[in-house]
Amino acid sequence: MFYWIYDIPNEFLAGLICLTCVLYTWSGILILRPCIFKWLGPEPGKNEFVTGFLSAYGVFYGLMLGLIAVATYQNYCDVGDRIEKEVANITALYRDVSSYPEPERSNFQNKLREYMNHIIDDGWTANKNGNISPKGMLHTSSLQKDLFAYQPQTKSNEILHVETIQQFNRFILARSSRLQSVTTGLPDILWYVVVIGAMLNLSFIWMFSIDRVSIHLILSGILSLFIGLMLFFLAAMDNPYRGVDGITPDAYQGVLKRLMTPIP
Repeated sequence: MFYWIYDIPNEFLAGLICLTCVLYTWSGILILRPCIFKWLGPEPGKNEFVTGFLSAYGVFYGLMLGLIAVATYQNYCDVGDRIEKEVANITALYRDVSSYPEPERSNFQNKLREYMNHIIDDGWTANKNGNISPKGMLHTSSLQKDLFAYQPQTKSNEILHVETIQQFNRFILARSSRLQSVTTGLPDILWYVVVIGAMLNLSFIWMFSIDRVSIHLILSGILSLFIGLMLFFLAAMDNPYRGVDGITPDAYQGVLKRLMTPIP
């Protein structure tokens, strides 16, 4: 996968992919037009045969492209759900540790605040590059060490501590689930199938025998534009963290600002 495309804003990426598809189709039409007329004859030529073949091929390619598009969009939505789940668990965990006595309360709150700052800054930068920062594990391990070392002195604190441990475990599971989504995406082999399939699909347009080149270019341009938009959709949705317009850590920033920022 050419990850450099994610350095381009979505609107320009869409234009680049669509323009490439249109130019590919138009170039083939203009270059091969004399040969097509020689092979297939003037209009209508063998258009009926080409149409039937294109229709059969388009059904298989369109079905594959549609299924991949649905799966890619579902993966994009799943990433958002995993982020929301981790944020919800962090919020609940922070509220639990806020009921501890001092100095444990401030210690636990500070460690969660440090983790959130790490996610927003270093952690998210690494995720946008398809990597996972090891510092996140250090923050969670430090919190776990102090949390498990705490000895409740009262019955109420013991009940609170048990609930906090359970909430911490749910947070760790949510974090692990989200990190797994950082590197998920369509396999490279499948991208080759999609791209080569698009090129073959557009190549069939070259085979039509149409006397008026303007009509040929307009009709082929419309189809090329649509296929380009579908390829852009797959690319934009495939790696949710990547790209100028990828998923942002707004959910973490919101919790940090509303809940974890000390009131002066």
